[in-house]
Amino acid sequence: MDIPLRLLVAAGLAVDAVVHWRFAPDMKFVEGGSIGGDVLFRVQAVAAALAAVLVLVRSRRWTYAVAFLVAGSAVGALLLYYTVDVGALGPLPNMYEPVWYGEKTASLVGEGIATLAALVGFFTVGRSPQGRGGRPEPVAEDGRGI
Repeated sequence: MDIPLRLLVAAGLAVDAVVHWRFAPDMKFVEGGSIGGDVLFRVQAVAAALAAVLVLVRSRRWTYAVAFLVAGSAVGALLLYYTVDVGALGPLPNMYEPVWYGEKTASLVGEGIATLAALVGFFTVGRSPQGRGGRPEPVAEDGRGI
């Protein structure tokens, strides 16, 4: 189950990275804050790509946690800025965008899949039927664990 989870996380984060990278130039003129929308989108794209590589290279709780945070924060931001005009938040510009289009759907689906798969991976990585340390657990004569 580890390989399919890793692939799901990486694929979802890859979609997230591509969409954010492609739309970064369009966000350059978003008003408010001291950080440009284009910079935010590029940072999200790079973070998603790095998290995808981490999960593919290492199947560890911390890599799944990083992937979960990157993908989950993207889902939260997308839904927040679609539904609420929160304005500029400190250095962040006003990213309110109450319109929906295909790329936003692709991004949400990718981020959502990555978030859920990373959560499952976080709770299942390293678990084996043999118990701790790779040693079989003692079994009584009737087949039940001791």
